[in-house]
Amino acid sequence: MELDSNQIAALLPHRYPFALVDRITDYEPGAWARGIKCVSVNEPFFCGHFPQKHVMPGVLILEALAQVGAVAALSLPENRGKLAIFGGIKNARFKRRVAPGDVLELECAMAKRKGPVGIGAARATVDGQVAAVAELTFVLTDQ
Repeated sequence: MELDSNQIAALLPHRYPFALVDRITDYEPGAWARGIKCVSVNEPFFCGHFPQKHVMPGVLILEALAQVGAVAALSLPENRGKLAIFGGIKNARFKRRVAPGDVLELECAMAKRKGPVGIGAARATVDGQVAAVAELTFVLTDQ
């Protein structure tokens, strides 16, 4: 199943400049999701990171991965209307520079879930090369 940017906006509260997922390419509610972020030179963070050699900040790659994971969690009917917030980040590693023109392929699979707390195994790639990996903890809460 695919979700376009309008359908993603119906699930997630993120808006410009923090809506970091352009499309969900496939997902299984409550289990996993895959999406893409088309990185453009027009992103506001490139004005200062870095003006002479653009690099997408690692924290924003992690945020994009978290948004993909949130789609997986919030697409369950019982979680609709809730908010997924960061609870923690473990073992984050950045392995490839992400720059304008790259298509960031994002995936997050739910590894554990207990009550409102979940852990997702997340990975971002560009052209088949791993750009970042992390274990993301989230907490579901009412808005």
